[in-house]
Amino acid sequence: MAIFEITRECMTPLSETSFGVEGIYERNDLQRHLKQHISVLSSDLMVISEEYGDWIDSNRRIDLLCIDAEANIVVVEIKRTSDGGHMELQAIRYAAMLSTMTFKQLIDAHASYVRPQGQTHEEAEAAVLAFLRWDEANEEDFAKEVRIILAAADFSKEITTSVMWLNDHEIDIRCIRLKPYRLPDGRVLLDVQQIIPLPEAADYQTKIRAKEQAEKEHRVERHEIRYQFWTDLLEYAKTKTSLFSGKKPTAAGGFGVSPGKAGLLLGFVTRGNDAHVELEIDYRDATKCLEVYRHFQQHSVEIGETFDGEIDWDQSSERRACHIRCFVSGGWKSPREEWPLIHKNLVDKMIKLEAAVRPYIASIPG
Repeated sequence: MAIFEITRECMTPLSETSFGVEGIYERNDLQRHLKQHISVLSSDLMVISEEYGDWIDSNRRIDLLCIDAEANIVVVEIKRTSDGGHMELQAIRYAAMLSTMTFKQLIDAHASYVRPQGQTHEEAEAAVLAFLRWDEANEEDFAKEVRIILAAADFSKEITTSVMWLNDHEIDIRCIRLKPYRLPDGRVLLDVQQIIPLPEAADYQTKIRAKEQAEKEHRVERHEIRYQFWTDLLEYAKTKTSLFSGKKPTAAGGFGVSPGKAGLLLGFVTRGNDAHVELEIDYRDATKCLEVYRHFQQHSVEIGETFDGEIDWDQSSERRACHIRCFVSGGWKSPREEWPLIHKNLVDKMIKLEAAVRPYIASIPG
């Protein structure tokens, strides 16, 4: 979008130019100005070093090595070209290499950077501590993240697509466009715009990522609890029946074993605050499912007498599979002190269900 000069009489667009046309060089001009005015890129940065390259087995150098007010390392890569080259790949490599940097190494880097200005190692450390508002070095809170800032005249679609994808995957990487304009009197203006993520959307995206992270942590916690619920159930079940002797626990909502006939599964299921045992009838052919279900249903009186409890006969018109079930109170979300009783009830019901349907498995038609 153009920049305009406005007067009382008119509004005139300024002429876009390029760093090359204006004789503005990457390192000698852009990088030099930005390190002296780093707040142009972000208001919370301190320059630690320039052309940093203290690596083992590598001669690569970071344009500007910075830290932010939260003690995160920030990699700044600068290009004067209009496509950005492959700067995002460079920056990712640098970020990975810096991810193991210690606070002591950071101070050493800054001390080397300011030594030509006559500053001592102690003064360099004091400056960093003052910027961070720390009383003393704190390795535990240092460099919890490595951020990336890409600054260029413009960015190719490949870079912007990559950066948006990385942001979606919780990598803090930003694109800042540096666009020069020439005034009629020959002076050059620099329009600095953060284009990814848009500043207006950054807070919203941060909240979205926080929500997604919370949901991810909840899923992990849910799976861990469910896995333990089934682990405890199987340990108890193996003391009462050989049905599940070779079964391993799962983090899923249920599991089962074959009673020796294809299309049938004796299983445990929990959906949070309730659980049940079931005989699942599931063939690829819905007609076959219904035929086998009706075979068992013809013996519902005998099955009910043997089971000696309430049975739920589920012939769903919406699903292919049919079920013969018995519900119990409580599930994996129940307090852990209640789990032993829930497991006992489930195992007892499973033993009774298996005994009730077993006589009619061999006579399944077809």
